Amino acid sequence: MLLNRTLELEGYDTVIVVDYDEAVAMLDKIKPDMVIMDTYLPDIDCLKILDIIREHSDIPIIVITADNELETLRTVFAHGADDFIRKPFGVKPFIARIKAKLRRYHGEILAPS
Repeated sequence: MLLNRTLELEGYDTVIVVDYDEAVAMLDKIKPDMVIMDTYLPDIDCLKILDIIREHSDIPIIVITADNELETLRTVFAHGADDFIRKPFGVKPFIARIKAKLRRYHGEILAPS
C-alpha cells in the first residue's frame, strides 16, 4: 500500500488488485497505461496474468520481485514483462523507470538537455 500511496502522490491514478480473478476482471473494465505487478502475491499467477495482458495489449509491465534467480527474470521477460525491479528498491529510481516506460509507450521524445 505504501507504493500505491507514493504513486498517487506523484500524480498517478492507481488500482490495486489482490487476486487473479480481480486482476482479469479489471483488465476488462479499465484500460491501464501500465501494470506493476509483484511476483509474490497470494492467489495470483504472475505468468498467467502476463500472458493475458500481452494477448490484448502492449502496455508497459514492470514486475516487482524479491527473487534473485536469473531464470525467474528470464521467464517474466519471456512472458511479456518490459522491466523488473528487485526488492528492496528506492522510490526515486522506481518512479524514474515508470516515467521512462510511459514516455516510450506514449511515443514522447525527450529533447536533449
